[in-house]
Amino acid sequence: MSAGLVILAVVAIAIVGFFVGRTKALSAAGGDIRQLHSLPSYYGQAVFLFTAVPALLVTFAWLLIQPMLIEGRISDMIQPSDIDEGSSLELVMADVRRISNGLDTAVVAGAMTEPDIQTVTTENTDVRAVLAGVGVAVASDIKPNVLAASIEYRAKTKSARGYMAIVAVALALAGFAFALSLTKPEYRARNVSETAIKSLLILSSFVAILTTIGIITSLIFETSNFFRMYPAKDFFFNLTWNPQFTGGSDLGIIPLLWGTLYVSFVALVFAVPIGLFVAIYLSEYASSKVRSIVKPAVEVLAGIPTIVYGLFALITVGPLLRDYFAQPLGLGQSSSSVLTAGLVMGIMLIPFVSSLSDDVINAVPQAMRDGSYGLGATQSETVKQVILPAALPGIVGAILLAASRAIGETMIVVMGAGAAAKLSLNPFEAMTTITVKIVSQLTGDTEFASPETLVAFALGLSLFVITLGLNVLALYIVRKYREQYE
Repeated sequence: MSAGLVILAVVAIAIVGFFVGRTKALSAAGGDIRQLHSLPSYYGQAVFLFTAVPALLVTFAWLLIQPMLIEGRISDMIQPSDIDEGSSLELVMADVRRISNGLDTAVVAGAMTEPDIQTVTTENTDVRAVLAGVGVAVASDIKPNVLAASIEYRAKTKSARGYMAIVAVALALAGFAFALSLTKPEYRARNVSETAIKSLLILSSFVAILTTIGIITSLIFETSNFFRMYPAKDFFFNLTWNPQFTGGSDLGIIPLLWGTLYVSFVALVFAVPIGLFVAIYLSEYASSKVRSIVKPAVEVLAGIPTIVYGLFALITVGPLLRDYFAQPLGLGQSSSSVLTAGLVMGIMLIPFVSSLSDDVINAVPQAMRDGSYGLGATQSETVKQVILPAALPGIVGAILLAASRAIGETMIVVMGAGAAAKLSLNPFEAMTTITVKIVSQLTGDTEFASPETLVAFALGLSLFVITLGLNVLALYIVRKYREQYE
């Protein structure tokens, strides 16, 4: 029984419990709701919660723990001779899971039957043809232990899912019966419902924290697996990026890091001054009518899909820079370049800088402006010496947001900057970034068990550390140099 059907069964039992609990509460009060401590719906909600919550929690915990336990036992069936040179146990277990899933798909599609699976052997070449027929690619020679492990993995998974269904439904029925036994006129069902809602709100408030912890944990775990297969020294100091899934890869991050920082720098050099000038004009100089037109028009840029920006870079900006600058100056022949991606990305970042900076500048108290004018300062002097220092933390935050957006951008770089990993100062040459290579390494039906795939997590963790460092540096600068006001 699949996990989805188990969850549906538990929810169905809980819904029935809601109506049964509500009806029983009314019946116990003789139809007079004034005899009840809580409204009838609260009694139904209490039965629903006691029925669904424990069963669903156990189901989700089961789904998390089950694969680890089964793989721990199945991996003992794999002998050292089953692991080819250059491979690993993780790669072999990935094949085990793939074959197991393929056998399930073949049974559902009618290409095989359960008796066929129990009697299949590697000498029977039909198994590979059947798996290929359902879209599962396997090695040309499936070793006996690998096939046996796949069959055992499938059997244990199927049995564990059956036990999970029994336990979940039993818990749901037990919770159903327990909640009904509590359903009496004096039972404080409303407190149960409100406590559940409060717990849900508290859990929701922790979603961002738990998500961040989960992301960092997964990155660290997979990165550690990568560094067990590939030397950390070569990753951080190798000047070549040349992944080869057949072996002998050069996975140096430096060319990708250089491309990321170079494109982001060009984008920020273009976006920050323009965005800041737009914000100052709209907040300090523009009339209400002009502001009502210009501000929404600038913010429209933030709503344009990045693929549209990428097409704009590919079709318009790239050829323009190539024909009028790169070729006449002898600096390049390609329309894909750092400058192409940086300029288009800078256009995309303008509303991030201008909108947030505008809001921050408008938040500066009017009394500070009036005091500056009272001391004889001009409007430009007031902007430079009073408003901007007061708004500096928010402006730095806007620039950081724009920088993070630039560092994490992918589509514009793919279409505007190309995919060449190289070290060069020429802005008219094609380069690539970390995010582009993360996508390219994880594209297709891949397992997270080879250095060429796991390098994506090392790249992601490196990008995370860089962004975190920029934020810490910006926080230090803001605290050290911002003006203090009473």
